Amino acid sequence: MIPLCPPEEAQRPTALALGSFDGLHIGHRTVIRHAVESAAGVPTVVSFWPHPREVLFGESRLRLDLPEEKLSLLEPLGVQQLVLVPFTRDLAALSAEAFVRSILLDTLQARHIAVGANFRFGKNRAGDTTLLQTIAGDAGVSVDVVGIVEDDQGRMSSSRIRTALEGADLALVADLLGRPYRFQGSVVHGRGLGRQLGWPTANLEVDGRKCLPALGVYAAWAWVKGQATPMAAVMNLGPQPTVDPTAPSAVEVHLLDRTIQLDGQQLLVEPVQRLRGQQKFAGLQELSAQIARDAQTARDRLAQDGTARA
Repeated sequence: MIPLCPPEEAQRPTALALGSFDGLHIGHRTVIRHAVESAAGVPTVVSFWPHPREVLFGESRLRLDLPEEKLSLLEPLGVQQLVLVPFTRDLAALSAEAFVRSILLDTLQARHIAVGANFRFGKNRAGDTTLLQTIAGDAGVSVDVVGIVEDDQGRMSSSRIRTALEGADLALVADLLGRPYRFQGSVVHGRGLGRQLGWPTANLEVDGRKCLPALGVYAAWAWVKGQATPMAAVMNLGPQPTVDPTAPSAVEVHLLDRTIQLDGQQLLVEPVQRLRGQQKFAGLQELSAQIARDAQTARDRLAQDGTARA
């Protein structure tokens, strides 16, 4: 596994790709490839944490990939380390030139830098790619400015992926990401109501910074972290309008046709298709009957998906 580290602990000198790279879509991977193929230093991805808008404006910014999730995605690309630059108000106050000289050239000892054409940096985002090329060039460091990648619907962007996720269009999300969308969580104790109904669920505690799909009931694959074989599942994402309309949103996963002990485990989930939205039923018996229908629909859908993947 490649390391996740602050700038001062990075292996140096570096050939670095600089950006947020949230989602690691094809545009991001193109920028990263320029850094890796330069062979000018340790292939490195450099990002900021937390998101600048969280620090400067107090905005909550959900991520398609949390830093720990990025590690396994970056390794096949030839990246050897992920460096997170702590974004603070002091960093935001640095001029564009000071940022390049202090962070990229001095601390990370960059020998090659790759960025997207829309990359901005420094105080008030005053720095652009032309300025980056000038400052780095004066230090003998080459800079690749990679053009924006587009498909027939427009530019590839993390915002397009988030919009598709909010609309539960998981097929489009997978197309834009270049891989299935997944999230993970720790299995925690719930109220046990699902077990009483005959539909025991694993209740997941998911990092609140993770971007999740629209509320509803989903056919999904689930894995115990570290195991390779997926398990068919039906997942409920959202509140429990029949049982407790005031309860907060939750992630509940029922494994289809198998019973295993999951308490305390890390569960990886890949929602495949939204089956229906949230709805309130007349009582628990009606709810249980609907869960049975959802489970059968999920079985049928996942059987198709498993055949397509084989």
